[in-house]
Formats: sequence, structure tokens, C-alpha cells
Amino acid sequence: MNRLLITGGSSYLGQELTRQSLTAYDVAYTFFSQDPLGLPNGRYLDMRDAAAVAHLVAEFAPDVIIHTAGSNRGADMTAVIEQGAAHITRAAAAASARLIHLSTDVVFSGQGGAPYDETAVPDPVNAYGRAKAAAETIVQNYPNHVIIRTSLIYSLQRMDHGTAWMAEALRAGQPVTLFNNQIRNPVWLPTLTAACLELADHAYTGILHVAGRQALTRAEFSLKMLDWWGIHQRETLTIGPSTGGQWPLDCTLDLSRATAVLSTPLPGVDEVCRRAAPLA
Repeated sequence: MNRLLITGGSSYLGQELTRQSLTAYDVAYTFFSQDPLGLPNGRYLDMRDAAAVAHLVAEFAPDVIIHTAGSNRGADMTAVIEQGAAHITRAAAAASARLIHLSTDVVFSGQGGAPYDETAVPDPVNAYGRAKAAAETIVQNYPNHVIIRTSLIYSLQRMDHGTAWMAEALRAGQPVTLFNNQIRNPVWLPTLTAACLELADHAYTGILHVAGRQALTRAEFSLKMLDWWGIHQRETLTIGPSTGGQWPLDCTLDLSRATAVLSTPLPGVDEVCRRAAPLA
């Protein structure tokens, strides 16, 4: 049985990856501030600590590493993303492990060029995008890698963090603004999980865009999620354009390469919801 290390196992994606891989792999996962899974497979790890990363990888000796650990807030964001990528790439090389690195469509400005394919040059407009683009450059120095650029992750069984924040705010009567000029390819959590695990045993290397094939504005996507979860309080909700240029606009991804490479289907939000909805 191959050995699989999942960094960021406490994350939304990391938890699902861990659950789905337990029967097929000898799995270890890492966490930092908390371990919601509470399994004996969990290992505390600070991705900024080069020695700790190297020690864990050398000790566990994984065949495959799926690197999901990161941060999108706080002063440590850049360090966690960039240093973490450098440390895990170096450790993967030392262990001769396949490295699957999770990146984002936010490496693009969305101000021209969509749909973006894998050859598009990143031009991020905020610190998160810049850190993720820098991490990609680091990972690309290691031959046996896959960089998965993906988008907004959601599930119909476990509310994603963005929807949970909106639901809490709307129930409390707090203002929520949904942007109608930011376009993304939301990806169903089981889709992204299956694609990651398929690539773990695949010969493909390089960048691959893996997301849902339905492009939606942030407003359209958010309303669909609020409807699915039965959040009907809308009195404090407004819809309008984002301004200030701190977030990318049209980050639609070209998924033609992923469609050709993967057997995992890439359904859009409407298709996922339609299949999951109970029959009347």
C-alpha cells in the first residue's frame, strides 16, 4: 500500500482527502491550530519550520504528498504559503515523492485573458495571489510535481466557509454584499478530492486546471448556495460590483486539458445540485 501525506489535513479539502484516502493508502495528515478529524494519523506541523517538515517527511517516507496547507489571512500568510511550498518541495525531492500542490485561480488578475489555460502567465492583484504564484514557481523546480489550480470549493453535505459566514451574517441581520463582476468556476468538493487522488497515481506532471465547468459570478454562486442550505434571510443582502481592484474579476479557467487528462468528471454547480436534489 502506497504512503500518502496530506498537509493541511484540517482544512475543508484536507479533511475530505483524508477520509477518502484511508482505505486505499497508508495515510498521514498534518494540522496546525486544530485537528477536527482527531485520528491517530494526524501530525502537528508548522509549514514554516523547515527542519520539522524535513523530519516528518523523512520519517513517514511518503510515495505521494498532497500539499493543501496554506493561509489566506494574517501576517503569516505569505510565510506559510511561500516558505511552506519551499520546505515541502525540498522534502519531497529528498524522499523522491510525487508532489501535488494546490493552487488557485486567484493567481490571475481576471482583467483580460479569460478563459485562462495552463500556459497563461500569472498576474495577481493581491497578496494572496502573489504568494500562491510565488509558491507555484518554487514547486515547478521539482520535476515530479502537479500544480492544481482550482477555484471556490463547496459541498452539499458540509457548508463551505464562505457560505457559513454569509449565513451567520444574514441571520444576525448584518450587511452582506455579493459581487456580480467576479467570475469563478466553483468546484464540488468530491470532484476536487477525486481529481487529487487520481493524479496521485497518474503520470501527468505540470500545471492542471481542475474546477467545475460552469462559470458563475460570485453573486450567482452565493445565491445558489444560500438556496441549497435554506438560508432565506435576505433583508441585509445587496448585489453589486466589487471596486478597488483588490480582487480579480473574470478568472474563468479553461478546463480542456483536465477534461482530456482525467477520468474524473468536472460538473458545474447546477448539475451537482440537480443530481443531489430529492425527487419531488
